[in-house]
Amino acid sequence: MVNKEQLYDAFGELIYAVAKADGLIQAEEQRMLENILTAHPWASQIRWSFDYESKKGMNPEDSYKKALDIFKEHGPDPDYVYLLDVLEKVAEASDGIDANEQKVIDSFQSDLYKRFVKDAEENNWM
Repeated sequence: MVNKEQLYDAFGELIYAVAKADGLIQAEEQRMLENILTAHPWASQIRWSFDYESKKGMNPEDSYKKALDIFKEHGPDPDYVYLLDVLEKVAEASDGIDANEQKVIDSFQSDLYKRFVKDAEENNWM
């Protein structure tokens, strides 16, 4: 079972993967992330995770896969809507959403949806 700390660590990892998808995390993206997170109760955990991935120079694809595994294990959560909003705003912050950033966002939505539909079918929830 995934706890809330792990879930919000995964938020930071996915935000990092989107911001880094075009090869560089821009200052505008950093500022946007800081602004968006101010109201979130887990802001410090999300930011810590984002900063950790960044400082370690993690491969964005690895960060994406790690985050997705956590989301799949955790299951549906209303905060995923918030996360998608953060991803889009961070990606837009520097000259609009780059094709590589959009690809990560689209993959996240698609991969998560497929997993939840599969779980629903396996558990006869549909």
